[in-house]
Amino acid sequence: MAKYLVTGSYTSESWAAQIENPQNRIEIIGKQMEAMGVKILDGYLAFGDTDLVIIIEGPDDITAASMLIKVASTGAVTNLSTTVLIDPEDAVEAMKKAKDFGYTPPSS
Repeated sequence: MAKYLVTGSYTSESWAAQIENPQNRIEIIGKQMEAMGVKILDGYLAFGDTDLVIIIEGPDDITAASMLIKVASTGAVTNLSTTVLIDPEDAVEAMKKAKDFGYTPPSS
């Protein structure tokens, strides 16, 4: 299963709706994501450039992208950003493969 770091910001309308009806939105969206085979591994509200930070696990990039496209399409979350996460073991495998890659940097 692939893992992703997802960040985003709530719109003022989204904040107003949550003030009016306080709920754990991370828990709610987690249940909705499960229908697509995606699981929230961890989630937080944050202060700073983003309001929402979650780590999700899903079957593949297309599933994760389709779910996040749907979230973005509602307009409730802006500045949605997704970063693919690589387990340390997979990173070591990538380093081993890089050793055999015959790349030559451009010269001046």
